[in-house]
Amino acid sequence: QVQLVESGGGLVQPGGSLKLSCKASGPIRRLNAMGWYRQNPGAQRELVASITSGGITNYADSVKGRFTISRDNAKNTVYLQMNVLKPEDTAVYLCNLRGSTSWTGTADYWGQGTQVTVSS
Repeated sequence: QVQLVESGGGLVQPGGSLKLSCKASGPIRRLNAMGWYRQNPGAQRELVASITSGGITNYADSVKGRFTISRDNAKNTVYLQMNVLKPEDTAVYLCNLRGSTSWTGTADYWGQGTQVTVSS
């Protein structure tokens, strides 16, 4: 049973900042990457940022220079620092873990999501 627990969402004014966190637990044997996705009603889920087990990061063009993904391996936690937030960033943000509870195969595990609302 892999569990991802997200926190840090909320209401913030344009130009403000938020930091999301996602703590993973469970019998993960192989971890390929962790990341953050976001989704609005009726829209496709999109990748915001990801970080591989080797520390390689990837960002959506819309957030480059504003968002930073990081990890704390000792705490099994991944973070998303969001700066200079815009109304367009409003969405449900979901934590993702790609890995496996066995030594072969790969699966995606998801958190329940945390709401980020950017509005004046």
